Amino acid sequence: MIETKYGKLEGRDHGWYETYFGVPYAQPPVGDLRWRAPVPPQPWEGVRPAKEFSGKAWQAEGSSPPWDKDFYDDPHYEYPSTEDCLYLNIWAPKGGKDLPVAFWIHGGAFMGGNGMEKEFDGVEYARRGVLLVTVNYRLGVFGFLAHPWLTEEAGVSGNYGSLDQIAALNWVYENIAAFGGDPKNITVFGQSAGAMSTQTLISSPLTEDKIARAILQSGGSYGAGLHRDIPLADQEEYGALFAESVGARDLADLRSRPAEEIFRALGAFLPQIMGRAGGLIYAPTLDGKLLTAGYYETMDRGEIKRIPYLLGCTKDDIRLAPDAPAGRDSDLYKGCLAFSHKLEDLGWDPAYVYYFDRDLPGDEQGAWHSSELWYTFGTLDRCWRPWAPEDYALSARILDYWTNFMKTGDPNGPGLPAWKPCTQADPYVQDLGCGQ
Repeated sequence: MIETKYGKLEGRDHGWYETYFGVPYAQPPVGDLRWRAPVPPQPWEGVRPAKEFSGKAWQAEGSSPPWDKDFYDDPHYEYPSTEDCLYLNIWAPKGGKDLPVAFWIHGGAFMGGNGMEKEFDGVEYARRGVLLVTVNYRLGVFGFLAHPWLTEEAGVSGNYGSLDQIAALNWVYENIAAFGGDPKNITVFGQSAGAMSTQTLISSPLTEDKIARAILQSGGSYGAGLHRDIPLADQEEYGALFAESVGARDLADLRSRPAEEIFRALGAFLPQIMGRAGGLIYAPTLDGKLLTAGYYETMDRGEIKRIPYLLGCTKDDIRLAPDAPAGRDSDLYKGCLAFSHKLEDLGWDPAYVYYFDRDLPGDEQGAWHSSELWYTFGTLDRCWRPWAPEDYALSARILDYWTNFMKTGDPNGPGLPAWKPCTQADPYVQDLGCGQ
């Protein structure tokens, strides 16, 4: 039983650790709260059960190769899509006090994914004395729609999914001590769109001083990478076209449409706009509030958080174009090095940079985008692949690196191969594969 700011929660006792699932960090963003900034949850009386995962944000079902057969092949880990999705999940060592907190943001191109996916679990973090939190946030048209109607109403529009992440971070900052966590030692980390989200949060003035460290997996960069600066005017234009495509007369009409209708309309709308937009449409937007400047301009100004950073990518990671260079010649790899070197230019400590190059056994996909997640969460046994002993050893090593960094800002520790910061004089990159 845990007492939070909003009421009591009853989780599950697993002996040496506890879990609290489906914890509300904001009111359901439905009805008049659709396309509004998240509102703190209503306090409740009595004890609220926190034993089951919530639904996930609205998204298409299933996935495509290679993610489909690894992450989406088991109905046990599938959850219904719903607008009522603003919940988080906690794995906490029992009896902990002032423990580091790992705040995980899932990927999925801001269109899919959830914090309860098959590959995510907090047991190995709890085993190493770190409390893990995973969050759900609004996606796609529900999470990032901007429109002149919305801007007129609130002064700004879009970015609701990012504001959800910040609301979850605020909830953790205010309540995590009750679970044994240290609100002054929160590491925000994520992969793909989760890493892009992490870079958004470390670039935003709205997160204040609530982030102590950050890990960016296959999405953090400087100068080259997945980020695209989307001006609010562009996002408003896309939103106006979407509202027109569904025949909405005004904002009240658009809010009154059932979620299923909005989502069906999105499926027909996206193919019409994707080429015109030139990349992700529903993604963080330069609105002057969440983001006051472009991602790389914000770094140029020295306006990201001055905290320890760890980032990297995989050997066969996502590319910006089919014919773009891969591996150590890829934009994403170069963007990770440039991120660390930019920190040096600012007079700050450089980052720790990694390169995950383990070809996953069982097929010829290699070290694909997201493949490291089995290792970073220690969930190899949930996967069909014929893992070797060296895979389990690599997973343990990565978890030790990650949790050491979460504790101290330095991934190094007893028994681990030394990991040096990536400097301009010595651009060291830690290889994370089975060769060590």
